[in-house]
This record gives sequence, C-alpha cells and structure tokens, in this order.
Amino acid sequence: MGDYSLGLIIVLALVLGAEFVNGWTDAPNSIATVVSTRVMTPAVAVVMAAVLNFVGAMSGTAVAATISKGIVQPEAINLATVGAAMIAIIFWSTLAWRFGLPTSESHALISGLAGASMATAGVDVLLWDGWQKVLIGLIFSTFLGFGLSWLIVVAIMWLFRRSTADKVHSRFGRLQILSAAFMAFSHGSNDGQKFIGAFTLALMLGGQLPAFEVSLWVILLCSVVMAVGTSTGGWRIIHTMGARMVKLRTHQGFAAETGAATAIEIASRFGIPLSTTHTINMAILGVGSAQRLSAIRWGVVREIVMAWILTFPVCGAVAWLTALVLQRLF
Repeated sequence: MGDYSLGLIIVLALVLGAEFVNGWTDAPNSIATVVSTRVMTPAVAVVMAAVLNFVGAMSGTAVAATISKGIVQPEAINLATVGAAMIAIIFWSTLAWRFGLPTSESHALISGLAGASMATAGVDVLLWDGWQKVLIGLIFSTFLGFGLSWLIVVAIMWLFRRSTADKVHSRFGRLQILSAAFMAFSHGSNDGQKFIGAFTLALMLGGQLPAFEVSLWVILLCSVVMAVGTSTGGWRIIHTMGARMVKLRTHQGFAAETGAATAIEIASRFGIPLSTTHTINMAILGVGSAQRLSAIRWGVVREIVMAWILTFPVCGAVAWLTALVLQRLF
C-alpha cells in the first residue's frame, strides 16, 4: 500500500459524485411513500433514511462483493474503467433527475461497469455468475415487489373492510413509520452497498487494498454523501413516485414499503443486486392496481419505464466511449 495517486483521488471523487446523484434519484425511493402520505416531514424522513441506510449497509457486504468482483474481472480492468463508468452514471442520472424520473442506479452502475470494461478488455471480461444474479434481481424487483405488495394491501382491505377510513388512516399512519424504516434499512443493505463496492474496487485497483475488504470509513463516507444528495435534490423523485404515479393512502404506503423491503432484503442476503427504484415502483403499482387500474396514471408510468429501458444501453454506451477516450489520453 502506498500514497493515494492523483488518478485514484479523481476516481474516488467520481464514485462519490455518482453516490451523491444516487441520493437525488434512487435513495428517495426509501422515503417517497411515507412523505407523500404526510406521515413524516421530508426533513425527518431524510434523517431516518440516512441513519437506517447506514445501518443497512453495515448489515452485510454480499452485494458490495458482487459489484466489486462479480460483474467484471477486477484484474482485467483499471482505474480509468471505473472512472468512465462513474461519468456515465452521473451524466444519465442527472439528466433523468432534471425531468423528475426515478432511474435505477443499480442498472446504471452495472451497465456502466460492463460498457467501460468491454472497452478496456473485451467481452470476455464479463463474469456470467454475477450477471445471473443481476437477472435474478430483475425478477425479484418486478414480480416479487409487485406481488407481495398486492397481497399485503388486499389482505389489509379485507381485514379492515368494516373500519372507517379515518380509523384505517390513523392506524396505518403509525405503522407506516415502521414500514418506512424497514424500507430505508433494506435500501442500505442492497443499494447502499453498490457504490461502497465501487469505491472498494477503486481502492483495490489503486493499490490501497490487497484484496476485497470493506472498511467502516468507506461505508460511513458513502452513506453520508448519499444522504446529502437526498436532502438537496430528492424531492423531485419523491413527488413523482408518491403523488404523480398513484395517489397513496397510509395503508397503501405501508403495503408498498413492506412488500418492496421484503423483496429487497431477500435479495440482499443472497448477494443479489437489484434495483430498489424498480422494486418500490412495482410495489406502488401493485397497491394501486389492487384498488383499481384507473387509479394509476399510466402516462407517468410510461415515462418511468422508458427511463428504465434506456438506462442499460445509454449508460453502457457512454461508459464504453468514455473509457476509449480515457485510454487514448492516458
């Protein structure tokens, strides 16, 4: 281990920049529903999310390991590769945030790393075992997020069918604080670990770590940067998810958060990196469709889905081109 080189410092700064933008576009997922139902104020929700994201990130390193050494061969890439991936993420996520669209930083990070790595070392640099986990994550976020939330809200509607709307609202207003906390914790255990993994990968490539080992200071630094991003720019995404897509009540918010958080936690324990954006959005669609399909604003959903579809090719292509340019320059 030696001194930090200028190249390593720049790449680490780019990772933190991507984590900050993640706070704009992805981290608000964990508090969008509890803010939109007015159970918690944005300021209190951000503090809770920051604390429980940190606790969740401390709960394991399986997802961070998948990102740092399971998607591409770390020995075949270099610092410029990681830097190119981060530039692609910052570009795409900032563009999506400008239009209030919740993008998946998970998909952006994975596709960015893949695109930059292929420009550096060719297609053989990709590791199939890690990509299998990515595909499983897509299934978890789509079907498990939607299905669990739909089942929970249907069960709530049946159990409280004779209760007044005010009583249901009051009871689940209190319960939603717990479900929001669960969602924030699960976000940290999966999504919070991804850029921790990228930061650790950069430290390995820069010669500061002999092998994969997540340090406490890395977890703390990334968690704080993500929290600052959420507090400064997360309201656009909170508004899109919690108000524009479906008008949520407290019992629906509880069901969406509980279903999404459960799906995310299952994935985290198996080291499966999934999109928390995708998961909570599908959960919100699940609770909205249980009420009635017309309750969903399908125009907003189309915009969000289009952003998801474009994330993989755009981030992959931008990272690939950026990596080629960086290799020519340096």
